[in-house]
Amino acid sequence: MKSGLVPGTKVEFSVTVTEEMLPAFDGEVVHQVMSTVSMIYYMEKAGRYVILPYLEEHEEGSGFGINIKHVGPAVVGQEVTFRAVCTEVTEKRVVCEVSAQTARNLVGLGTFTQAIFNKQEIQQRFRQLREEIEAENNSARSDRKN
Repeated sequence: MKSGLVPGTKVEFSVTVTEEMLPAFDGEVVHQVMSTVSMIYYMEKAGRYVILPYLEEHEEGSGFGINIKHVGPAVVGQEVTFRAVCTEVTEKRVVCEVSAQTARNLVGLGTFTQAIFNKQEIQQRFRQLREEIEAENNSARSDRKN
């Protein structure tokens, strides 16, 4: 990573809750508030924005761990501010405290850890996994034909 990413580095942005952000299962909306999934998406996005300026050309980041509590509602039309504050930086990990808050209440808080890795190495691991899965699927198809 490039130098400069230190504990205290932060990112903040706001989004307005839309109908698409409501929790829905099998097409049925459960509550008329921002879903936990949507909240976590934006928390991860804030954490990603913390690391982006510091990644070297050969590096990439990926979610490694998340510990979040969804503690309050945000309704459609309400603005939610997402913050990520770096709390720890190592060669292979960046930890951020993340939060979501409206003007009226805290919506969520927790931590988001990102792994930092070499792009080429991870792409090779993904290719290898795809090849293994394809071979397993071909073997299973062949077994069913026999």
